[in-house]
Amino acid sequence: MTLSSTAGTIVQLLAEKICAFDARSLTKRSIAQARTCILDTVGVTLAGIPEPCTQILLKTPGIAAAPGSSLIFGSARRTSALDATLINGTASHALDFDDFSGALGGHHSVPLVAMLFALAEERGSTGEAFICAYVVGVETEIRLARAVNFHHYDKGWHPTATLGTFGAAAAAARLLDLDPSKTAMALSIAASLASGIKANFGTMTKPLHIGHSARNGLLAALLAEGGFEAADDVFEHHQGFLNVFNGPGTFDIEKLFTNWGEPWEIEATSIGLKQFPCCGSTHPAIMMALQLRREETINTEQIARIEILPHGRRLRHTDTPQPQTSLDAKFSVQYVVARALKDGAVRLKDFEGDAHFDPVIRRLLDLTEAKPHPDMADDAEEQWGAEVIVTLTDGRRVSRRVDNLVGRGGDNPMTTDELWEKFSDCASRSLPREQIAPLFERLETLESVSSIAQVTRLLEVSVLHEAPAKKVVFAPRGEQEAPETTWVP
Repeated sequence: MTLSSTAGTIVQLLAEKICAFDARSLTKRSIAQARTCILDTVGVTLAGIPEPCTQILLKTPGIAAAPGSSLIFGSARRTSALDATLINGTASHALDFDDFSGALGGHHSVPLVAMLFALAEERGSTGEAFICAYVVGVETEIRLARAVNFHHYDKGWHPTATLGTFGAAAAAARLLDLDPSKTAMALSIAASLASGIKANFGTMTKPLHIGHSARNGLLAALLAEGGFEAADDVFEHHQGFLNVFNGPGTFDIEKLFTNWGEPWEIEATSIGLKQFPCCGSTHPAIMMALQLRREETINTEQIARIEILPHGRRLRHTDTPQPQTSLDAKFSVQYVVARALKDGAVRLKDFEGDAHFDPVIRRLLDLTEAKPHPDMADDAEEQWGAEVIVTLTDGRRVSRRVDNLVGRGGDNPMTTDELWEKFSDCASRSLPREQIAPLFERLETLESVSSIAQVTRLLEVSVLHEAPAKKVVFAPRGEQEAPETTWVP
């Protein structure tokens, strides 16, 4: 897309799109999908609050020390919207259990949800305003991704953070009802605050990317609200975001604007929820293992051999035959298939402590072979398939196959029961049991909430109820590359 001198700069045009948003343009599908993603993100945030990365951040001098009305989830502590965003945003990605977008090449909700709760609580916003701001934020970050990916991701940037900063700035500007001029300034400021590199995948710093991107987006909007200034050509300048973060000839700005909101990106089938708390590339194989166990009534004593045949692009970063740490287990298709066949579920507790050294699991791992599926071409349009084959001691050979399964979304959404199972499991790590069901029900009707305080009061607990931290063991890095070598959610 060639921008004429009269059309305005990219941030000016983008700000006009953001400010022109009309809540009446939201379909039932977009509202329902937004509501589900927000609910899911709240759950995984509560699960991430006790994690070491969040607790270390909370104990850092100066963090969450500012006065304010914004809640740190799962506690009685309140602080500034900026600090609550940093803490809750980091917690939301601590377990890598949050939803994701294939087009973004990352996680669309976590740069937005914690920030919107913090800001909405401070400003007394409604649930409807929250959802509208969220949809605008998702549209902004995914449209930017369509313009810069996958060169942006392959170059080493973490799009959830780099592009999520702009999404957070756009969502905050919408919730603050900034005019086009100030919204453009917020986006321009955000360009200098965007950061996050893939070299830190597999460490505590990856979730810190999210806390900072959300906080930086909010900071950009608050500064713009107060009259702060920035250049208006930060995208197209020869030393601006596009040429510095991507490089000349590696982006297509037309994709940022064409058919904006028609339909809204939140409705896309490439958006999926994580049903399991591990690398998204393992999920097709997990689903097939669960289907086998359920439909063939397999028990572990009957298993003589397990063959796992994922699409080649799904196996490269998940081929960990004998995981030695809990993080290894998250990136081991062998482990998660064994766990699914043994327990009929894959849950958070399966990636804690020494769960991966379970003797039954270790026996199954010794019987397991994983290799790329011979019938799933590396350059195929559908790259999220897997087949699981189990040979039984009586000689029978049973299998299940799926050709494309990008999380749980599109034509394969999680049921209300499945959402509740995940949410309650996550929330129980920070909330008293009696608050979880009312919170779930309140989030299911978020658009009708007259004040976000009606939600956050259910996220608050007394000091007596606060949960202890749980330890996650990260694999030693040394000279090895990060676990994710191509995009995985």
